[in-house]
Amino acid sequence: MGHRLSKIYTRTGDKGETGLGDGSRVYKDSIRIEAIGTLDELNSTIGMVLAHELPETIRTCFESIQHDLFDLGGEFSIPGYETMQDSDVSRLESQLDELNTDLPALKEFILPAGGHATSHCHLARTVCRRAERRAITLAKEESINPAAMAYLNRLSDLLFVIARVLARVENGGEVLWNRKKARE
Repeated sequence: MGHRLSKIYTRTGDKGETGLGDGSRVYKDSIRIEAIGTLDELNSTIGMVLAHELPETIRTCFESIQHDLFDLGGEFSIPGYETMQDSDVSRLESQLDELNTDLPALKEFILPAGGHATSHCHLARTVCRRAERRAITLAKEESINPAAMAYLNRLSDLLFVIARVLARVENGGEVLWNRKKARE
């Protein structure tokens, strides 16, 4: 492992720059740092979901995802470095398929609402979509590992399915969207 921080403040970023894992320096508002920061935000929102009582399979899934996201942040912080593999995407797909098996087919849009864990999972899903958008923007400027892009796309799908599962655990079902016409 690289450097360990013995002091939290270094003053090296006081002029708006930060260091990447390869030692190079970039501005803190660069798209690469924006992508890394959004991954950090996503990981933190998943931590919010983990603060709730969850079925053990979902807890284990999220704990693994948090480690993956840390690896992905490392990948984004070292240009050309790759940690994510197609097998990571396949693992998410397997988890997605397993959790989706017992859910009813979607016939209506669902609202990002429900109990606390469900709502936090929906929040994580939206942050994941933003992380994916930031990664796409970065990929327009620099080469990005295709497995990393697929991982983020699949993760947002998995978060949606987990939110559906949690809605049933917390409230017995999802909150369905009613068109304005139907509410009048």
